[in-house]
Formats: sequence, C-alpha cells, structure tokens
Amino acid sequence: MTIITLMIYVAIAAAILTGLTVFVLKAQKSILMTYVQHFCGSLFIFSGYVKAVDPLGTAFKMEQYFAEFYYTFNETALSFIAPMFPWMSEHGLLISVAMIVFEIALGVMLIVGARPKLTAWLFFLLVVFFTILTGFTYLTGYVPQGVNFFEFSQWGPYVETNMRVTDCGCFGDFIKLKPKVSFFKDVFLLFPSIYFVLAHRNMHRLFTSRIRMAIVGLVSLLFLIFCVRNYAWDEPIFDFRPFKAGTDVRAQKLAEEEAMANVKITHYRMTNKKTGQVVTLPYEQYLKEFKDYPKEEWEFEQIKTEPEIEPSKISDFDISDLDGNNVTEDILNDPGYSFMVVAYKIYQSGDPRNENVIVKDTIMVADTIQVDGVDSVVWKVGDIIERTVEKEVYSFDPDYVKRYTEIVNPVLEKAEAAGYKVFAVTAPNPPALIDDFRHETQSAYPFYVADDLLLKTIQRSNPGLVLWHDGKIVAKWHFKKLPSFEEIQSQYLK
Repeated sequence: MTIITLMIYVAIAAAILTGLTVFVLKAQKSILMTYVQHFCGSLFIFSGYVKAVDPLGTAFKMEQYFAEFYYTFNETALSFIAPMFPWMSEHGLLISVAMIVFEIALGVMLIVGARPKLTAWLFFLLVVFFTILTGFTYLTGYVPQGVNFFEFSQWGPYVETNMRVTDCGCFGDFIKLKPKVSFFKDVFLLFPSIYFVLAHRNMHRLFTSRIRMAIVGLVSLLFLIFCVRNYAWDEPIFDFRPFKAGTDVRAQKLAEEEAMANVKITHYRMTNKKTGQVVTLPYEQYLKEFKDYPKEEWEFEQIKTEPEIEPSKISDFDISDLDGNNVTEDILNDPGYSFMVVAYKIYQSGDPRNENVIVKDTIMVADTIQVDGVDSVVWKVGDIIERTVEKEVYSFDPDYVKRYTEIVNPVLEKAEAAGYKVFAVTAPNPPALIDDFRHETQSAYPFYVADDLLLKTIQRSNPGLVLWHDGKIVAKWHFKKLPSFEEIQSQYLK
C-alpha cells in the first residue's frame, strides 16, 4: 500500500462517518469541520494502530532519533539539553507505548468531539512534534557527514545517504515512507491542526460528555493492553517486517543483490563548494570532462537508476562467528532444519569485575625419533605450568539468564539430541562476555554475531527462536510462547 492509497481509504472512511454524523446523529455544526475531524481522527487511529501492533519497533526508531538529537545538541550552545536524550532512549519503550496510546486516544477524541478546545490544542502540538521529527530526518539530507545540523552555512545539496534516520516510522513497518514524503505529510496536517485551534467551537460532539470520555478511556485501556501484548507476552500479532514466517530469505537476498548490481549510474551532479553552482552531466560526458572539476573545488553526487526490487533489511542479513568468519551462506544454504536463537542484547548485571583466575600453560618439548633410518622431530608435552592472570568477569541479569536455562535451552537440548543444528546470534560483544554468558546459561551451542538493528528486525522477543529450513523462515516464537520440542517436531519438522 502507498501513502496515496491510504489517504484515499481514510478519506472514504471520513466521508462515511460524516454521513452518519450529519444524517443519522444530526450532530454537526459545520459539515467541513465534521469531515476534517473524521479525516484526521481516522488517520491518527490507523497510524496509532499499526504502531501498536509493534510498539518495540517504534521504540527502536525513537532510540535512533534520541541518539542523533544527543550528538546534534551536544556540539552546540544548547548542549545542556543533550543529557535528557540518553535518559529518553533508556525509557524508549515506555515513551513509545505512551505516544501510541495518546495518538489513538486523540483520534477517538476528534471523532466523538470530546473536549474540543483541549483536543484542538493537543492535536496541534502533536502534529508540530511529528513535523519536527520528520523535518529533521528530511533536512539532514542537506547536511554533509561530519557537519552539525545547526551549521547551516555548510549545508550542501540534498543527498539521500546523508540522512541520519532514513525512515520516520510514522506507520511502523506497514508503510515505509521516504522522509521527504513524511515531512510534507506532516506539513499538510498543520493546516487542519491550525483550523481546529481557531474554530474548535464548530466541532461536533457525539453522545453525552460522560459517554464520550468513557469511550476515550475504554479505547485507551484496550490499546494499552494491546501494546503490551505485542512485545511483553508474544511477538507482534501481525508481522509487517521482511523476516516474517514463510519468507525465503536466501532467494530474496539474492534477488535484492542482483537488483542492486544492475543499478547504473546515469549522471553526475557536481556542486561548486564556493559558488554553489550546480552542473549535471551524463555519465559518458562526465568520464570525458571530470578533470575539469577538481575534487578540491567540487562536490560530487551520483545519479542512479532505481533498482527493480526495493532493498529491504534482508540485504543486510550478514552473520559472523566470533573469529570474524562469515557464516551467512552456511546458514542460508543449510538444506535441513535449524534453530536460531535471536538475542539482540545480552542483559548484564552491573559492570564487569576483575578477578584473578588460574590458567594452565602447556610446555612442549622436541624429541628426535628415527623412522626407517631417518631422524624425525616430534613434539611431546613436557610440563604444564599454572599461572595467575587478571581477567574481566561478567555477571548477567538473573531473570534474563532464566529465559535460557528454564525456557529456551530445554527445547534446544532436545533439538540437538535429535540431530538438528542449533546456534545463537547476538549483537557484537566482547568474546569474553559471550563466553561467560554461555557458561552462565549452560548453552552448548555456538554463538554468532550480527548487527543489532538486523536482529531487532528479525525478532522482537529477546531471546526469541527462529526455525529455518533451506533458507526459509518456517516459524518464529516469543520466549513466553515457546512450545515444547515435541510440539515443534510434530507440527513443523516434516
């Protein structure tokens, strides 16, 4: 679905609601105001709903914003603002759920006409907030890497790869909007928001005041429970991400890579660093004249054809072992069933501590033996020496450890005993931390590493379990909804 299609559906829904309000309930004061109330209310309810399906995804997106805001403000005279962003990032999930429920409640308030003046101002302030977020995302395309957002004199031409956050997350993973589209969508919403503030007395009001507030309160409570269900109790009820069950990751990754390989450079756009002059040349002409545009004086941007297949996070599916060896192909080309534990973060309990541990060094000695009259050197164990070294020792959150020892590992032990491949993938961590965690949880299977954003896209549960077969995702489970191995075997391992 595109944003245009969505807006058409919202407009139709608003027209139907307006008809009911005008001809059935006869509650309108202004047909235009009633229609705009229903349009904006329906849009906010839908936008909040698709985010409520996956509140962790919204939290991860907000963490990206908070990180960028921190670095942006920390380098300016407004650096006193910067410390609040790490705190907000730490509480990103709470903020995410609160924002989602608030957005839905505001949409309901618009439709039923609850507290018109308050609703008008809340809608205006929320739209301004969204406009700032999407505007920041879009405008960073004009900010070269290494340049602070507030250094306006150093802004250059728009380059999509300059953007610090590449997707606003306005509709979760249901619709991916380019930042420019998101920004102009919010600029468009500023007009009805101002209209509400100036003419809130013309808003319709359905039912009685108590019924209106009861509807708003009940809807808010139900969506609060719905949000919690979609991360704390189970995986999202709908999976809009590229790694949903049934996806042939191997085939899709290959198709996306081939599509990107077929992208061609059609033009070069050069911008003079001093004068701002922009010159665009066809690729063939640029190859002949590039010496006339020295890099010291000009900035370069490639203009390329669009790939036949839009790349997704599947293109970034890349997994390595702890020694840095790539194991991606081994995973995707395994013809059998395999179990992958996804742990985008290993929760520690406090900082690592230094402890003295005893290690054993084996001293080998050379010995000469004669075989068929020829002297050969063989190595034998001469002695084993113990020595004390200082080592960082990690401790882990006890509740997080129990997710493995009491829920995940009993299933995986039976899977391994039945001959199936088992492994875990976590974010890049010191090998010592991963090794200590394996010992703490008695996890006999190997641990690999991958980008944490990739792992968060694959699965929201931490830990979660993914069942693979021949490069395809067969099923995914939240650790709280993990069936027994016998159930998995009877339903999926065929």
